Amino acid sequence: MIVKDEIGPEFILKVYDPKVKMEGILVVDNTILGPGKGGLRMAPNITEEEIFRLARIMTLKCALYKLPFGGAKSGIVWKGGSLSLKKKFIQSFAKKIENFVPEKYIGGPDVGTGEREMEWFSKALGKWEAVTGKPKNFCQKIKNKIRCGLPHELGSTGFGVALATKLACEILGLKLENSKVSIHGFGNVGFFTFWYLTQMGAKVVAICDKSGALFSKDGFDLKKIERFWKTKKEISNFKVKAKKIKLEKFWEIPVDILIPASVTDVINERNKKKIKAKMIVEGANIPMREEIEEEFFKKGILVLPDFLANAGGVISSFAELNFFSKEEAFKLIEKKISETTKEVLKESLKKNISPRKVATILAKKNLFKKTKWKTSSKI
Repeated sequence: MIVKDEIGPEFILKVYDPKVKMEGILVVDNTILGPGKGGLRMAPNITEEEIFRLARIMTLKCALYKLPFGGAKSGIVWKGGSLSLKKKFIQSFAKKIENFVPEKYIGGPDVGTGEREMEWFSKALGKWEAVTGKPKNFCQKIKNKIRCGLPHELGSTGFGVALATKLACEILGLKLENSKVSIHGFGNVGFFTFWYLTQMGAKVVAICDKSGALFSKDGFDLKKIERFWKTKKEISNFKVKAKKIKLEKFWEIPVDILIPASVTDVINERNKKKIKAKMIVEGANIPMREEIEEEFFKKGILVLPDFLANAGGVISSFAELNFFSKEEAFKLIEKKISETTKEVLKESLKKNISPRKVATILAKKNLFKKTKWKTSSKI
């Protein structure tokens, strides 16, 4: 369901290119704080509702972290094909929404897209600033300054998710070291969350992608996983001493921390009762509906919501557009996620309301500060 309220959405644009049969959607939810920021998703079954829900999360995320962006999201129906066809789809979509870019919309990587696709998009419009998450060697000289891309392949989102997890453990009095963690989804976000959490001392015992899942009670070797991940092969092809399990059994593994880092509504009515975790950290956007989150909270399972936990990517986007180096970007991510996670969780514990409710109220207050609108929500 698309909610129409005091926030938005401002624009919903559907496009189609009969020449290549490209079908796409752009939702610009809100631009009070700046141009709508949100990734470009390519998947076979995207819907207008899903793109709206993702755009709304971006509105709240940027407002919560006090970034000069609004919220938006875009998607292309992509059922697979050659690289040349994918490039044609990206270029066609970019040209169809050109009038919105970058004044109303700035794109970025998402499911099915990465730095390569961002370069295609930018070059199709001849606008370096059309998207973020571009390759580090894709640069532009402006007023004697060189601006280069900060690809999400550097791991900014995963770093933020791992850091938020660590901070939550500290605030709740839990020990991250040797905590058992499972990660659903092993793309950019899932892998780098695994990498950073392992470095922090956590024990990741289960990983999966759409091809299958692996369980190892003693955890996984970081270097072996890193070498395998760089091959871009599916987990079902990974030859390692671990138990192969069916995807539906993944949710039944008892862990301290569960991190959904895959696709929309992956935690749902079919599997929510199987989950045995003390904490859920949302690495992906909208991995479950809000009512399911609230059920977990009432059961005593803390859920760090998506727009709090996975903001590393959009903070990196801000850094990219402002000439930051990788080191400067990661320092900014650390500062912002540390401050905001502590603020939200301490208020959640103090008032005994879910982190999502606290974060939503704070985001709306930031969003409406400069307008006549006033949020009636109170903590």
